[in-house]
Amino acid sequence: MFLSKLIDKRIAKYQQSLINIHYHEVENMYEKMRGWRHDYQKHIQVMKAHATNGDMDAITRYLDDLGADLQKVDNIIKTGNKMADAILNSKISFAMSKKINVQADVNIAVELTTSQIDLCIIIGNLVDNAVDACLALPEQKRVIRIFMEMKNTQLYLSITNSTAESKKRKIGSRFASSRGSGFGLARIDNIVERHSGYISRNSEDGVFTTEILLPQG
Repeated sequence: MFLSKLIDKRIAKYQQSLINIHYHEVENMYEKMRGWRHDYQKHIQVMKAHATNGDMDAITRYLDDLGADLQKVDNIIKTGNKMADAILNSKISFAMSKKINVQADVNIAVELTTSQIDLCIIIGNLVDNAVDACLALPEQKRVIRIFMEMKNTQLYLSITNSTAESKKRKIGSRFASSRGSGFGLARIDNIVERHSGYISRNSEDGVFTTEILLPQG
């Protein structure tokens, strides 16, 4: 019992550290967005100067640089909830770095009562498992869809991913984890149960979906 509590504390401390890092990353992105708007007039003046000199190549290069810079800003997920943003953006950025097509539709413009650590465990494990499943497929077939919104007083989360398995196998009553141990899935189930929430997993036709409802009252 003592060892189990010690391990849980160490895991919680490590996850809190990760959350703080992700949170600051998103804050930096918000700052970058404000800076981009602030510099808008400067960009216009630079391009006008190039146009006056008839230097179309310089304008093209400047627009290419601006497009690349803006793309980095546009990739950020803005749910309205900063902690959800921090976790989602970190995980989505990781998935995209693995050449996975990530489609996200999220809107949580309220303060969540679910703890930061619980959110990190749920979203982190679900996306990590989805990424692992996608990596077994060729790049053109790798897809993860993330949907989050408030349904009355409950947070609804759905994560769907393509998988190489036509139908995911089960061990007992639980689907097998792509990571082998199933420890992450068990922690998700425990969190949902502790919050008196609801979880559903479905596997068919090369697609795996997890749906979760967490009361926020």
